[in-house]
Amino acid sequence: MNQNTTFLETDDMLRHYAALSEECSQIDNDLYTKYDVKKGLRDLNGKGVLAGLTNISTVTAFKEVDGQRIPCDGELLYRGVDVKDLVAGGVRENRRCFEEAAYLLLFGTLPNREELEEFCAMLADLRTLPRNFVRDVVMKAPSHDIMNSLSKSVLMLASYDDRADDLSPENVLRQCLRLISIMPQLAVYGYHSYNHYLRGRSFYIHNPRDDLSEADNLLRMLRSDKQYSELEASVLDLCMLLHMEHGGGNNSTFTTRVVTSSGSDTYSVFAAALGSLKGPKHGGANIKVVRMFQDMKEHLHDFDDEDEIADYLRRLLHKQAFDKQGLIYGMGHAVYSISDPRAQILKKFTGRLSAEKGLDADFRLLQNVEKLAPKVIAEERHIYKGVSANVDFYSGFVYSMLGIPVELYTPIFALARAVGWSAHRMEELFGRGKIIRPAYRSVSAHQDYISMDQR
Repeated sequence: MNQNTTFLETDDMLRHYAALSEECSQIDNDLYTKYDVKKGLRDLNGKGVLAGLTNISTVTAFKEVDGQRIPCDGELLYRGVDVKDLVAGGVRENRRCFEEAAYLLLFGTLPNREELEEFCAMLADLRTLPRNFVRDVVMKAPSHDIMNSLSKSVLMLASYDDRADDLSPENVLRQCLRLISIMPQLAVYGYHSYNHYLRGRSFYIHNPRDDLSEADNLLRMLRSDKQYSELEASVLDLCMLLHMEHGGGNNSTFTTRVVTSSGSDTYSVFAAALGSLKGPKHGGANIKVVRMFQDMKEHLHDFDDEDEIADYLRRLLHKQAFDKQGLIYGMGHAVYSISDPRAQILKKFTGRLSAEKGLDADFRLLQNVEKLAPKVIAEERHIYKGVSANVDFYSGFVYSMLGIPVELYTPIFALARAVGWSAHRMEELFGRGKIIRPAYRSVSAHQDYISMDQR
């Protein structure tokens, strides 16, 4: 580029070339129907294309009855065990569930007490970051985007691993367990670095404790006084359990399997999955839910007035409220129709936490929206399946009640989903599958080559 080119000219050129790129990137939607292409790897009814087999989890939203798919209450099973039963067991015995569920997903069976203690001890042993890593990596070039900070840190860990490219089962497992155990530190320390260097706030680093769960440690490291209540840690533990795994077809897990199938290393696989999860169509949805409710509370006079709430929801759908995108965030799911089991579980604990925090009115507003939104959507939209609240509908509210900054909402999702990514990486790698390479049909027209002086 000529040294005399101004930034304005550069911007003009970029706009010009972007317009050219956009023009040549358009494909007639009718061609997808003509060639029976499942756009987004889903058919016109939203059913995903079968791309693989897995033993890790089962996501159910329909039952087959007399050859027809009938919507049913959603179910989520980890290695065949219903997540509702996992949660109930933890509540009954007053203990955290995340580590137990992680063991189940990674090794296929529920651990006994000795096995669970041994597993937690192994995670604690792997929780140590390399010497000066926080200073040399996490604190350098801080970013408001903690997912990018997390990806950078994960990739840099490969430089400290002499066996980064070793794909033996024991080494891949070591790497996965290490990432599961230290990603909370990378995310929280990344946030503290951003909060200090870019926002001018106080800077503090708390080390995790070996005797605490992942949820407890996260709250301890995040807060300046290291203090949190038993209920707060229990609800965060529950959120992490519910976000841990959701089948092989979700975008970030499918990314995990695609990159794993190429023979890439664990750190690169996790970085790719993080890049997928940070997208607002995948992991960033709960942020939108929180911001939508903030706007809703500013415009509603009575949180119990169903007519007023329904009117606001209609304005959302007609692009007249909030971000004017025509969406009611937290409602609807790519798979579930009648109900999302994760939302149903989380709703009960959200009510308890809102009572502890004195936010009963806010919780009632959530409940009213959950009740009214499906009716309003059915009146205003043509939908091919039912609409219900998804897990993001409640998780965002939970995080806000826990005082967790918005910048960490998606990273917390990632910390939990790291377990599912690990299980799918190992299943893809050790199942000795082929490299994943779907086909794309070219619909471009032929062009003759034209000599430079004739163009």
